[in-house]
Amino acid sequence: MTKLIVICGATATGKSGLALALAMRLGSVILSADSRQVYREFDIGTAKPTVAEQKLVPHYLIDICDPADMMTLADYQQQTQALIASVGVTPLFLVGGTGLYIRSIVQGMKIPRVAPQIELRSQLESLGQPQLYAMLQQVDPVAAQKIHGNDLVRTLRALEVYYVTGYPISEQQGENPPNYPILQIGLDCDVEKLLARIQQRTEQMIANGLVAEVEYLSQKYGVDLSLLNTLGYQEIKQYLAGDISLDEAKELTILHTRQFAKRQRTWFRAYPQIEWFDADDPNLLEKVWHRINEFINCTIS
Repeated sequence: MTKLIVICGATATGKSGLALALAMRLGSVILSADSRQVYREFDIGTAKPTVAEQKLVPHYLIDICDPADMMTLADYQQQTQALIASVGVTPLFLVGGTGLYIRSIVQGMKIPRVAPQIELRSQLESLGQPQLYAMLQQVDPVAAQKIHGNDLVRTLRALEVYYVTGYPISEQQGENPPNYPILQIGLDCDVEKLLARIQQRTEQMIANGLVAEVEYLSQKYGVDLSLLNTLGYQEIKQYLAGDISLDEAKELTILHTRQFAKRQRTWFRAYPQIEWFDADDPNLLEKVWHRINEFINCTIS
């Protein structure tokens, strides 16, 4: 029987390192649950596993999408579910901090498979959020009750799905959880210790060549590429444009990463199925290893 072990938590809590050590012990593989690591060439700023690390343990769902394209949640779910069913190794590790990616797998979210409609979205956006929300209340009052009146992104998506399929998004959503056992491990630590981790990782990214990476990507794909407006890349892009100093770019990256980590912690804490471990515990590896062995032994069919 397939068994899935999730390693999740906020950025910079050491998820990748722990998963690598565990997967090596078990002769397993790692499925990435990171919404930016799926894109080729975005390496340093996404803390993507190195080539050497990927040689130690097979990694999947990394470098599978061109930066100019878009990986939707439905795309990710489909590819991940196919890998879980076919990779032939158990247990598998699903590792990352993108909560929606993880939820799509462990809870079996039903996702309307409607690709983004750029022209339709542009036409809708021109109407303004108040009118869009009023339209949503008419065509899908159930979805409107769950979406805040100021949430343009979710309002647009709900209208997009409705106008493409002819059915309300609320009728196309739901969950179909997988039938295999899942163990969810969460990593967390004291807020001040997490800040120190974020500071250290930001410095390391700069030392590893993040500035050169952003400069290369900007030249190749253009500074307006949406991925270059994400965490770490946007701040360095501002530095390269001469708007701020490198030190200011570092401080902004640290600040924005800390804010992002706070949102991640809030997301993951909402799920009681996650078993939490202290990321700074010197015996972390052995404690998690013990829990995984319990999980494997009690789910043997």
